[in-house]
Amino acid sequence: MENFVFHTPTKIYFGRDTHLQAGEILRGEGARKVLVYYGGGSIHKTGLYDAVAKALTEAGVDYVALGGVKPNPDLAFCRKTVDFIRE
Repeated sequence: MENFVFHTPTKIYFGRDTHLQAGEILRGEGARKVLVYYGGGSIHKTGLYDAVAKALTEAGVDYVALGGVKPNPDLAFCRKTVDFIRE
């Protein structure tokens, strides 16, 4: 194996209603446009999608959404995602 360094700083916010801070947090990190990448319909049934979309819009962060993500997606789906982002 070749020597390498893998560095992935990640912040994960836990707690009640922290999803409502998504827009402010992302704007604070300098985000101007984000991809909302999700699986099935539960995000819509629970109202989570609408709440996050509202938080992003209110913070002035533009977004595009891609649903239908499956666990362990195959290469074809990953390529579809890349094509979607490029558009």
